[in-house]
Amino acid sequence: MAIKRKIMETIEEQKRKRAKEKVDKIKGFYIHFMVYLGVNIFILASIAINLREGESFWQLGHFFTLFFWGIGVAIHAMGAFAYFPFLGRNWEERKIQELMDKDKQDSERYKYR
Repeated sequence: MAIKRKIMETIEEQKRKRAKEKVDKIKGFYIHFMVYLGVNIFILASIAINLREGESFWQLGHFFTLFFWGIGVAIHAMGAFAYFPFLGRNWEERKIQELMDKDKQDSERYKYR
């Protein structure tokens, strides 16, 4: 029974470690998103305050940082929340299983006979 309890504890530790890694990824995304918002609000406010008379705020160049950094934030969100529309549902699990099966086949091939 001690062995079974030890195995169960190890499994629980692994589950906790995976959950903590997911939480850390989500936390990292939220920090990134808040910095993104703060910096872009500052940039756009600075542009608005320093406009010359008659100059339009709605110029393409004023929004480059917002747009391109926003793409990075969106990609970060997809990674943090495990959302991969291009790869389909459960892609990661299928790929892990595929690699494990390949490794097993390779080890069987070179097994001492």
